[in-house]
Amino acid sequence: MEMDYGHKPVLLDECLEALQIRPEGIYVDGTLGRAGHASQIVRRLTTGRLIALDRDETALAAARQRMAEQMDRVTLVHSNFSRLGEVLDALGVDAVDGMLFDLGVSSPQLDDAQRGFSYKQDAPLDMRMDASSPLTARTLVNTAPYEELRRILYEYGEERFAPQIAKAICAARETGPIETTLELAELIRSAMPAKALREKQHPAKRSFQAIRIAVNNELDELSAMLDAAQAHLRPGGRLAVITFHSLEDRIVKQKLREFATGCICPPEFPVCVCGRKPRMKLVTRKPIVSGEAELEENPRARSAKLRVAEQC
Repeated sequence: MEMDYGHKPVLLDECLEALQIRPEGIYVDGTLGRAGHASQIVRRLTTGRLIALDRDETALAAARQRMAEQMDRVTLVHSNFSRLGEVLDALGVDAVDGMLFDLGVSSPQLDDAQRGFSYKQDAPLDMRMDASSPLTARTLVNTAPYEELRRILYEYGEERFAPQIAKAICAARETGPIETTLELAELIRSAMPAKALREKQHPAKRSFQAIRIAVNNELDELSAMLDAAQAHLRPGGRLAVITFHSLEDRIVKQKLREFATGCICPPEFPVCVCGRKPRMKLVTRKPIVSGEAELEENPRARSAKLRVAEQC
C-alpha cells in the first residue's frame, strides 16, 4: 500500500474483476478521486486507453503525478461525470469497453479541512467538489427557505429531525450568517433531542451529507451519467458503480433494472407491439459488499455497494 495515498480503494479487486479488463480496451473512470482504481486499471492496459474524469482540479493534478509513468495511456479530463457523453464525443470515442464510477467523496476532499466537508474540523462552509461552481454550502444554508432546507435534510440525508434542524438554522441566521462547519455542526446538535445524541454516529453526519448532495446536485447528475454511460458502452462492455448511501443505490438499482427490461406491453397482449429490447443485462442481482478483511483495513468501506451490468 502506498502510504502517500492512504487507503486501498474500496472494493478494488471486485471492480477489476467486474470490468473484465482487456489490454487493448478503452475504459472510463468517471470519478478519478485519488486514482486508486484508475492506476490499477491502467496497469492492465498495453495498447488500451483510460479516460479519467474528475470535477476537482486538485484530484487531476495529484493523479498526473501518481500515474506519471503511465500517462501515455491516460487522458485526464476536468469535467463532471454527468457530461460524460459530451466528453467522449469531444474525444472522438464512440464506444468504450468498461466504465467505473465510485460515488464516494474522495478522502482528500474530506480530509482537507479547508474544503468544508467535515463536521469535525472547523473551516468555512463550502462543500463544493468543483471549486469553480457558484453554489456553496454557506449560500445554501443562509438563503434557502425553511421548506427547502427541511426537504433537503429529509430527502438527501434521511434525517428524521429535519424540521427541527431546519427551524434552528432559520432562527440562527436571523442574527447573522452561519459561516463555518463547526458552527453548523453545533447548531444541528443543539436542535436534536437527547436520545438522538446517544446514537453512535455524529449527530451532524446525515445533515452534512444532505447539504453536500444539494450543493453538488449529485442525484440529478447521477441519472444523467447512467444514461450517458449506457449509451456509450460497446456490446459486452461492463458498467460498475459503487454507491455509499441508500439514495444513490436506489437510483442506480432502478436505472440498471430499467436498462435490463425488455418488452413492457401489458401481459394480455398476444404479441409484443412495443418492440422494446433490453439494453443491458444485470451481472449482479444483489450488490457486492466489502468482506471482513477490507472493513478492518478501511472502515469507510462499510456502506459501499457495487452494482454491475453488461451491455447487450
